[in-house]
Amino acid sequence: QVQFVESGGGLVQPGGSLRLSCAASGFSFSTYAMSWYRQAPGKERELVAAIGWTAGSRNYADSVKDRFTISRDNAKNTVVLQMNSLKPEDTAVYFCNAGWTVPKFRSWGQGTQVTVSS
Repeated sequence: QVQFVESGGGLVQPGGSLRLSCAASGFSFSTYAMSWYRQAPGKERELVAAIGWTAGSRNYADSVKDRFTISRDNAKNTVVLQMNSLKPEDTAVYFCNAGWTVPKFRSWGQGTQVTVSS
């Protein structure tokens, strides 16, 4: 059974940082690209960042480029999103899934809430 457990969200002031973590299980983690998505209230879920299965390739949405960094640890089946210089428009629930441009699995975790506000 595929599972994703996201953590690390919270309330942060504009310009602050957060580090999100996703623990994945139920599939061969090291053979899949992994991605972070986010969904703001009233908006569609959008792809934020993706990392190749060897971590040799990374892709970012234009809105987060140069501020967010995605990384992975294949030994621990985890993918991390380091978020710096946060803006109010980054406020959303953040999710992870496998895949490069589209989610590979129908299963989603509960997500982790990120709120950027002064």
